[in-house]
Amino acid sequence: MTLHILEEADVLRVDGEIAWIDPERRSTCSGCSAKNGCGTGTLAGVLGKRRVEMRAINHIGAKPGDRVVVGVAGAALLRGSVAVYVVPLLLFFALALFGQHMAAKLQASSPELWTILSAFFGLSLGFLWVRLFSKRIRVDARYQPVLLRIIGEKGFVPIHPLQ
Repeated sequence: MTLHILEEADVLRVDGEIAWIDPERRSTCSGCSAKNGCGTGTLAGVLGKRRVEMRAINHIGAKPGDRVVVGVAGAALLRGSVAVYVVPLLLFFALALFGQHMAAKLQASSPELWTILSAFFGLSLGFLWVRLFSKRIRVDARYQPVLLRIIGEKGFVPIHPLQ
């Protein structure tokens, strides 16, 4: 059994076995111990509650208006997070070090400029890689949210077992 990160959502529309959902947004402010507030609560107040549409696999036959439980595989979420955050930073630092090394080796008149330009190039390469990676996984079922259950009036009604 694969561990899923679970969240509730409303089904907005359905197209075959694809459902477009509006996931429930939760503010973490109520559980926070900061007394004077932080930027997160202020930012949430300024931005308001805009609807977010997400694509999810619908093997349970959910219809528009249904409230559902959505699952994302934990391993996929971890891999995606590493791809989005770690790869660009690694390329940023690796190419910054490479630029610094090359500037010293070539005895450049402005080694800082070499380092900065190399770091920027590394970060740009990282963002390009993330873009290509996201295009590749966009249709990969392992990375897609999946509708797991329709929420009934008396709580969860199990329709689709966790995979």
